[in-house]
Amino acid sequence: MILAEKITKLRKQNGWSQEELAMRLNISRQSVSKWESASSIPDLDKIIRLSEIFGVSTDYLLKDELEEDMENIVVTDTEGFGENRKVRTVSLEEANDYMALEETSAKRIAAGVSACILSPVLLILMSGLAEYQKINMTENMAGGTGVSILLLIIAGAVAVFITEGMKLEKYGYMEKEILSLEYGIAGIVETKRDSFEMAYKRCIVAGVALCILSAVPIFVAAAFDSPEIVYIYCVCFLLVLISLAVFLFVWSGIIYGSYQKLLEEGEYTREKKQENKNNSNLAKVYWCLATVIYLGYSFATGKWEISWIIWPCAGILYAAVCGIAAMLRKR
Repeated sequence: MILAEKITKLRKQNGWSQEELAMRLNISRQSVSKWESASSIPDLDKIIRLSEIFGVSTDYLLKDELEEDMENIVVTDTEGFGENRKVRTVSLEEANDYMALEETSAKRIAAGVSACILSPVLLILMSGLAEYQKINMTENMAGGTGVSILLLIIAGAVAVFITEGMKLEKYGYMEKEILSLEYGIAGIVETKRDSFEMAYKRCIVAGVALCILSAVPIFVAAAFDSPEIVYIYCVCFLLVLISLAVFLFVWSGIIYGSYQKLLEEGEYTREKKQENKNNSNLAKVYWCLATVIYLGYSFATGKWEISWIIWPCAGILYAAVCGIAAMLRKR
């Protein structure tokens, strides 16, 4: 292993960006970047400083034949969590297989989430048409048929979630453990991330626009004092647009998130991993409770056209709950 590789690997083990390492050395980020790309070599005083920062010998940094077993390296806890954690080395083949699997699963999972949002559309539409005698069917028959279709769609979506979750289970450590990418992998992942970033941003923008536009027909119908049957059509149209928006959010988010997991960026930094580990049991209880509230309220009131609002509210509230839990743990 050459000096450039060792600097990159040690920096990532400590969870530092190039900017953070540069600040510790009182140099520019470009200098660190040149060291890691092997386009320049640090002078002697910087070598000594690097050995002090990383806690390794100068011999290890300078002599290519000196290697360490990366599987057994332990990162000393520097974030106040009170424990030492092992580094998980990720090979090029493993990283490529993981990214390919995430890309394949992203569409299926996104389609499953969209299907869950679309599931009450037929129930709303058939019940409304039966109530206004637009179809040759009683209200009870229309309601029973609509609920049956809703449950079938949800069952299919859950089957997709379980199947894809089982496939991705072996890569669960990406979200939980400290990663050490073999030489060259970080550059490949960064290239993929940068090439996908524009598509990711477009999906977010398009999804937000669809969410805003989904409510327009209802306001137009209210402005023109339209018949109640028109509101039923508007609600169905709203759910269709919301489902499309959610598909874009989930599909792009899963793929972009896979790059962030490998690079330990965004929501998958080492600090976030420790926080998520602390919140794992809380998340299970919270989202199970949110699901019970959603289904219970929807079946009890029959107001599927508005009960979907529980999910974005639950998402916002979850962030607040995690923040409170973090403060309590610090105390």
